[in-house]
Amino acid sequence: MAAPAWPWPPPVGAYAEERELFRLLQNMLEELLIHKPDDPIQYMINHLKQNNDDAPRICVLGPPASGKTTVKIPNALWANLIQERLSNVDCIKQGWILEGFPENQEQAWMLQSSGIIPRHVVVLYAPDTVLIERNSGKRLDPFTEEVYHTTFDWPSDPLIQQRLVKPEDLSEQEMSKKLLEYHRNLPGVFQIYQKVLKSINADQPSMDVLSQVLTYVQTRHRSAAPFTPRILFCGPPGSGKSLQAALIAQKYSVVNICCGQLLKEAVADKTKLGELIKPYIDNGYPVPDNLVMKILAKRLNALDCMTNGWVLYGFPRDIEQGEQLQKSHIIPNRVFFFNLSYESIMERLSQRRIDPVTGERYHMTFRPAPAPEIQVRLRQNPRDKEENIEKRVETYYRNVKELEDFYEDAIYVNADQDPHVVFEFIESCIIKPLPCKKLKSL
Repeated sequence: MAAPAWPWPPPVGAYAEERELFRLLQNMLEELLIHKPDDPIQYMINHLKQNNDDAPRICVLGPPASGKTTVKIPNALWANLIQERLSNVDCIKQGWILEGFPENQEQAWMLQSSGIIPRHVVVLYAPDTVLIERNSGKRLDPFTEEVYHTTFDWPSDPLIQQRLVKPEDLSEQEMSKKLLEYHRNLPGVFQIYQKVLKSINADQPSMDVLSQVLTYVQTRHRSAAPFTPRILFCGPPGSGKSLQAALIAQKYSVVNICCGQLLKEAVADKTKLGELIKPYIDNGYPVPDNLVMKILAKRLNALDCMTNGWVLYGFPRDIEQGEQLQKSHIIPNRVFFFNLSYESIMERLSQRRIDPVTGERYHMTFRPAPAPEIQVRLRQNPRDKEENIEKRVETYYRNVKELEDFYEDAIYVNADQDPHVVFEFIESCIIKPLPCKKLKSL
C-alpha cells in the first residue's frame, strides 16, 4: 500500500489561500478558453499585468421605472458597443456596472460569446401598478435632458420647474406594452444568470435598495478552490464557544481543540511540556504563553488538523497571544467573536451544577436535576461563583478590543439566541467566502 500523501507545510497552504492562487489560475484558464489567443503565454502575461480579477462586474436589470434606464438599440450593435467600451483599461482595472442590458436571452448569449461575463446580476422588481404610477410622474428638462419626478425628485429651482415637460413616449399604454415585453423576456435572462443573480424589491426607499445591492455585490460566490477550515472562536465565558465548536466538529469532521483541555491532556500524558506546565495548573496560575504556544503549535500542525481543519477556542485571549499565533504561521481563515450581555453570562454560569456521583451537568433553570436525591448532592464549580465569573469577564473585555482590531475580518455573533440559530449563522459564514474588501468603496 502506498504511503499517504502528506499535505503541504502550513506556511505554503496559508500563502496559497491568502493570495487566492487557485482563483487566479481559474480566472486565467477561463480567459484563455473564452478568448482563445494564438499565444496563450503572452496573453497570460498581459492579463496579469493589466487585469484586476477583483474588479466588480455588475449588471443591473429591471422593468421600466424600476430605477434604471433603457435605450432601444439593435442587439448586435449593442453587443459591439458594450464589448468595445468594456475593453478599455478603466473598465478592466476598476470594474464596471452595466445598466439595463441584457434585456433578453439573445443579448445575454451575445455578451457571453464576447467574453463579457458579470460576477453579479441584480434584478430590481416592483408591482406593475407601482411602476406605472412612477412612470406617470416623470418630467424632462429639455435644456439639460435631466430627468425629474413630481413626487420623488422635484427640482427646487422655479425656473427648472417651469420648463419641465412630460416625455412623449411614456404614456400608460406604452408603459404597459414595455412591461409585458419585459416579463416575457426575463425568464430567459434568469436562466442564464441564475447562479449569480439576486432579485431585490425596488418598491422601498432608494437608500434601502442601494444598501441591499451593495451587500450583494460585496459577496463572493462559492469557489471550487480547496478549503481547509481553520476556525477561531473568541468570546466571554458562557457564550457557547464549546457547544458551537462541538457542533461544527461533528458536522464537518474538523478537529475540536479547546486550549485549556489541551493543556490538561499534556499534563495527564506526562509529556515533557506537560511536566513543565503542571505546577502552573496545579496552583491555578496562568501557563506562560511560550509553553502554551509549543503545545498548541504541535497539535495544530498534526496531520489530522492539517488535513481536516480545526476549530479552536480558549486561545488567543489577548493581542500578544494573537501575534504569537501569527508568527507561528497559525492563521485562522474564519474568526468569530461571540457577543453576550453580562446578565446572560451570569445567568448561564452561576446556576451551573455538577453531580459528583455521575459527572452529569445540570442548570438550576434550564436543566434542573430530575429527582430530589440528585438535587441535594449537586455541587458548584468554584469557577462558577459570581465573584470569579466577574473577574473572568472583566479580563476578557479588558483585552478584546485590541484582539478585535487584530482580526479585522472577524465575524460577530449574537450568542444570546437558541444554539441552533447561532450554529446556522456560523455555518453559513464558514461556507460562504468572505466579502471582498476592495468593493467596500463602491
